[in-house]
Amino acid sequence: MTTGDIRPRSGDDNTRFRLTVVDQALRLFAEQGYEATTVEEIAEAAGISRRTFFRQFRSKEDVIFADHESQLAQAAEFLTAHGGDPWETVCEAVVQVFERFTQWREIAARRYQVVRRVPALREREIVTVFRYERLFTDYLRDRLPEEPDLARVQYTAAVTATHNYLLRRMVRGESDAGAADLRVELAAIPRGARRPAADELVVAVFPRDTPPRQVADLVARKLGSL
Repeated sequence: MTTGDIRPRSGDDNTRFRLTVVDQALRLFAEQGYEATTVEEIAEAAGISRRTFFRQFRSKEDVIFADHESQLAQAAEFLTAHGGDPWETVCEAVVQVFERFTQWREIAARRYQVVRRVPALREREIVTVFRYERLFTDYLRDRLPEEPDLARVQYTAAVTATHNYLLRRMVRGESDAGAADLRVELAAIPRGARRPAADELVVAVFPRDTPPRQVADLVARKLGSL
């Protein structure tokens, strides 16, 4: 056992403990390469024993995505605890995920650099993204059973893709977009199956002898100016 072995605790302390290990692992991966770094080196850098490492993580690969496990768990808790409009609840859960990644910006940036170099890790990242989508889709299925399933799937894919786009730009240093910017973009995503509202109906009246081509041209011009 390493001297001063750090023991994980419950709740926030356990999250901080895991993030410390993640941070050290990503630093070593960036410096030495993913394949060249051993579990023993990660444990030593984090100030823990090999045994403690394996109580928290199954492998080196699990370390890289450990903060995602915490994010998914917190998002699930949020969805369970909050009522109100389901579409809005999903958006707020996505924003909270983004805000936490913003707090852990250095970890997110290091993971991005490591993952893009290792094909197996890129595949794991794709699976992880799908887990977010599935979490949000299952929530909408439960809360909005009357909605077409395609509408729910399209929505969760769109909000997840929007989050990931802004996050990747942030970790690459291409954007300083924050939670407020993400909320604006999420609000623009259509929610549910498209149903015409009463104020969207257009009624046109023409003399009986108006040529059909003229009717079509007039309607097209008028609709285009709405």
